[in-house]
Amino acid sequence: MPKLGRLRSRWASVSLEARDRGLAVLVTAAAFVPGLAMLGAQFGDLPRQEGGFLAVVLVLGQTLPLAVRSRWPAAAFGVTAICFAAHEVLAYPTTVGTLALYFALYSAGAHEERLRRALPAIATAGYVVFAVVLALRGSPSGLLDYAIYYTVLTLFWLLGALVRQRRRQEAERRRLTARAAAAEERARLARELHDVVTHHVTAMVVQADAARYLPPERVPEVLTTITGSGRDALTELRFLLGVLEATGARTPGLSALRTLVDQPGRAVRLVEEGERPALPAETELTAYRIVQEALTNAAKYAAGRPTEVRVGYGADLLEIEVSTEGPATAAGALGSGGRGLAGLRDRVDALGGRFTAGPSGDGFVVSAQIPAQIPAQIPARRDR
Repeated sequence: MPKLGRLRSRWASVSLEARDRGLAVLVTAAAFVPGLAMLGAQFGDLPRQEGGFLAVVLVLGQTLPLAVRSRWPAAAFGVTAICFAAHEVLAYPTTVGTLALYFALYSAGAHEERLRRALPAIATAGYVVFAVVLALRGSPSGLLDYAIYYTVLTLFWLLGALVRQRRRQEAERRRLTARAAAAEERARLARELHDVVTHHVTAMVVQADAARYLPPERVPEVLTTITGSGRDALTELRFLLGVLEATGARTPGLSALRTLVDQPGRAVRLVEEGERPALPAETELTAYRIVQEALTNAAKYAAGRPTEVRVGYGADLLEIEVSTEGPATAAGALGSGGRGLAGLRDRVDALGGRFTAGPSGDGFVVSAQIPAQIPAQIPARRDR
């Protein structure tokens, strides 16, 4: 099972574009293996002609568009379908490359949004033209044959549409789960305002009052204690108020990481790998909160220790890792800030990602992997 999990993680880290390119290369190579020709699709039952340069072009016109089937599904399907129709009308030898039509149809159903409603009508009109041309060329296929093949093609498109619908429902479920988790987190943090922050403020007031009656030589000691309580209170307030804030202002995201790590008194290094894609607001906010909480804990329990924030941008996965150097005692203290870490774990889980935090070597590491792609039609919630 661990091996299977690692394989799934590696597969998830491969971008859709890379998968599509791999499929295009595989189908293109198989199309020129004579022994696999029997696996190809054909329609019209016209006597097969000898293939030439044009036949090769039409085969490539069917297989190569698969490389962009997720990015431009309608265009990939259109080119593949036209080349398939021309290949069959001209009765060139059957190859495995003709199966690309089914992949393209599935992709159009699964990924096309802008032309989602118009594409079936356009494809149906094209199929009618294809059938008429085949009949004029002397195809022995009857109306029943055309109806059956049309049904087969429709099933591939419907399969893709079903996958798209399931993906949309899953994204909506994650959004609602994330909203519920955020509401629960706000309620919990509100209780902590009394249990944690108020404790520090009360202690400061009591100690300041007591300092009036202490001998002069003990006043510096009390002032040091008050300063420590004040710093602890500020640290808690910065994080708690940042999470509880719901003013409708622009939520912080990955573009604000540089400002976050460059604050005075922090020995923090920010490393960004890859090109930052367009990400949903919820994903960016969660990533920002992960870094914010990790740096807050580092400032509290490992002040002055070197910290590295590493952010990796992939087409399907956003990876965040915050590592703080320090002795075992500091690492244990970093891990004790469990309230904030638990809330972040809930956020990441709600987005379908993975969150870990714990000692590693001579320090402490907080890491998260969050799916980068959530359909744009699912509205992002405000900062919670």
